[in-house]
Amino acid sequence: MTLAPPLASDPRGAGSRGTSSAGTSARARVAIAGATGYAGQELVRILARHPAVTLTAAMSSGATSAPRPLPALTRIWEGTVTPLDVDRLTSEAEIVFLALPEAASAELAPQLLARGVRVIDLSGAFRIRGDADRQRWYPATAALPEGTAYGFTERNRDAIASARLVSNPGCYPTAALMALEPLAAAGLLQGPVFVDAKSGVSGAGKAPSERTHFSENHGSVAAYGIFSHRHTAEIEQELSRQVTFVPHLVPLDRGILETIYGTLTPGTTSQQVGDALQDAYADAPFVRLTGEALPEIKHVAHTNFCDIGWKVDAAGGRIVLVVVLDNLIKGAAGSAVQNLNVMLGLDQRTGLL
Repeated sequence: MTLAPPLASDPRGAGSRGTSSAGTSARARVAIAGATGYAGQELVRILARHPAVTLTAAMSSGATSAPRPLPALTRIWEGTVTPLDVDRLTSEAEIVFLALPEAASAELAPQLLARGVRVIDLSGAFRIRGDADRQRWYPATAALPEGTAYGFTERNRDAIASARLVSNPGCYPTAALMALEPLAAAGLLQGPVFVDAKSGVSGAGKAPSERTHFSENHGSVAAYGIFSHRHTAEIEQELSRQVTFVPHLVPLDRGILETIYGTLTPGTTSQQVGDALQDAYADAPFVRLTGEALPEIKHVAHTNFCDIGWKVDAAGGRIVLVVVLDNLIKGAAGSAVQNLNVMLGLDQRTGLL
């Protein structure tokens, strides 16, 4: 069974500004801080070809780094990555993407907001709303700036459209919440949820470590961060329920596959699960529902799609969901550009399909 939601004719964010046609208004000026990391380079790749924006600057994560080209983007973007410069960011861009470590984003985002620049942050600095949890997981962030929206595009478009700061979800939470939020909202889940997640090595970032060394990672699979991964707090915040989240590092360069185990309310059928997901994503152009044909990472690699499949044991009241996405695109740069499109009043698909 393949259950793919139909594309809406106008999948825009309600209340957004701008125009839905790139040809009828001036291009928005955007810039990137942190353009040399994996997600940052994906942002450059997408934004350089985006028909409704002009990429005015791509900067590194430090003010003292030397200018450098990005050879992989030759003939896609011919610019040079320059040192981080707040004054240039504010003078040359209306919207700035931050692909920086959490502490750097926590320091830079308020400066940009104070100068009237809107921000899309790919770090975790502004994802946690509760002060105590945020202090535990992201201590550099003292408070959330006014006008901050959690950037889960498919479930939060109205807030994103008018936000001053959009805090992009983490890659692991994006996959988990895509599958679980509609079921929780429909009252179909009961009890705890277990998320068995596997990610490619690029999810650990570009800085090398013993764990991400080729000789250590190749031919192996390793669990990590059990009961101590910060994405647990993000998933639990959005679901308002306990989640046991166990991430694994697998020898792939990109991609996430999550196998999610839960208990359904008595009498829930596979059809009801499918209906809840269909209703939630009827106008979501990047969510593909596959039913019992379980998806694989290769189906979504290098795209902004998230594929969701499931199987229900009606007699036992159990459900297993399988979710896949590309951690660098739908889990980072692609969803950030999707949020940009909502902020500008554009079709969500602009520059991504």
